[in-house]
Order: sequence, then C-alpha cells, then structure tokens
Amino acid sequence: MIPEYLLRALLASLMVSVLLGLLSPLINAKGLAFLTHALFHSLLFGAVLGMILGLVFENLSLVMLTALFVTIAVVLLIAHLEQLGFSPDSAVGIVASFVAGLTVLGFGILYRVMATRPYFPLGESIVSYLTGDIFLIGLGDLKVLVLGGALLFFTMLLLYRDFLYLSFDPEGVESYGGNVRAYLMILYVLVGAIGSLIVQTVGLITLQVVAVLPGAIALMVSSDLRKVLGVSLFLTLGVQLSSVLLAYVTDIPPSGLATLILGAIYGVLLFRR
Repeated sequence: MIPEYLLRALLASLMVSVLLGLLSPLINAKGLAFLTHALFHSLLFGAVLGMILGLVFENLSLVMLTALFVTIAVVLLIAHLEQLGFSPDSAVGIVASFVAGLTVLGFGILYRVMATRPYFPLGESIVSYLTGDIFLIGLGDLKVLVLGGALLFFTMLLLYRDFLYLSFDPEGVESYGGNVRAYLMILYVLVGAIGSLIVQTVGLITLQVVAVLPGAIALMVSSDLRKVLGVSLFLTLGVQLSSVLLAYVTDIPPSGLATLILGAIYGVLLFRR
C-alpha cells in the first residue's frame, strides 16, 4: 500500500511538472534566466517577511501569501523599469540588489522576533523554503497547490501563443495591435506566481535550476516549438516523479536529485555537441 505522504508528494510533483514544463521553454525563449534569479531572491525576501508576520499574528499561512505579493510587486517593478528604457539586465540587477539588502535586513528582524517566541515551530518552514521537502506537504497545502496551479496553468495555456510571439517578434505583436507591455507584465507575474506556489516543494536553492534546464534541454534537442514543449513537459514530469521515488528509497532530498539528473542530462547533451 502506498503511504499517504508519498501519494501527496507524487500528486504535488505532477502539478509542479506541468507548471514548470510549460513555463521553462518561455523562460529560455524570452531570455528570462537572469530574471528568474532575481524573482527567486524576492521569494526569499517575501518568505522572510511572511514569517515575521506569521510570528506576530501566529498564522504561518501568511508566508506563502506574503511571498506571492512581494514577488508580484518585484516583477511589476522590473517590467516598469524596462518600459522606462532600462535594459532587462540593468532592471533586474537594480531591483535584485535592493531586494538582497532587504532580505538581509529581514533576517535580522526575523531572528529578533523568533527570540520572543522560542517555542513557535518556524525552523522547518525556513528549511523547507531553502531546500524544499515535498514529503512534508500537507493536504491543505496540496489543495492550494492544485487549485492555484490549475488557475495558473489555464492562464498560461490561454496566452501561450502570444507569449511565444512576444519572445520571437515583439515588433510583430505591436504591429498587430498587441500590447507588448501588458503581455510582458503578465508573463513576469506568472513566473513569480508559479515560483511562489511551488517554492516549498522544490526549494529556493534548486528552483532556478528546475525552472530553466528543462526548457534549455528541450531547445537543444529540437527547434520545433511543439516538440520543444513536449520534451520539456515529458522531461520535467519524468525527472520530478523519478526524483520523488528515488528519494523515498534513498532518503536523499528529491530537489537535490532532480537538480543532479537535469544537470547530468544537460552535460551529456553539451558534450555530444
């Protein structure tokens, strides 16, 4: 009989795989790898801020909500700076530096607040945000992941073709009356929202790897967009499920296994080229 926690982990992996499998080609096609680095740092700041609020109000459900709002605010700020004329790298670098400083300050405040509540169970939340532990996902967290993931999935699916046009021909989008700025902000918000939703299952340390490498590998295998999407989805699903099953047998963190598997596949493809 399959243990209940393993079944929850497999279901969560399925949703994570679908979201990252769709998102990763867009990240690579639009050149958002550096942006994801900044966004995932903003997730850490949002999580720290949420933990502070969770301790003050004794409600740790505020962590994910706060991380989501902070991340969306950061991506909108980056998109706005780009529209003001900053290059994407400059906009990301400016905001990321500011967020990094706020994160350090936030940790200092968090430690002070934790000292006033020494018996409040927060240590596991901090570790799960950094390293991820999909086996600790509860039924309530799984419902949030499934419902939120379904909403993000259908939104991304509805606009996927527009995002691809935006990635390869933004001038063409404008010539047909499309609002490039609006599409760009929606795409950035989707990246941030998906990161906020899955960070506790994947882990902040490995999130960028599992978000970027599937699409990068798929683009190395094929130039046909349909095949790229299929390879990204299949690869993400296979790696996520196999890492969970291997972790169940070996007691090695699944996020670390997923990173090693993706890295090995990418390395082999690079070597063969």
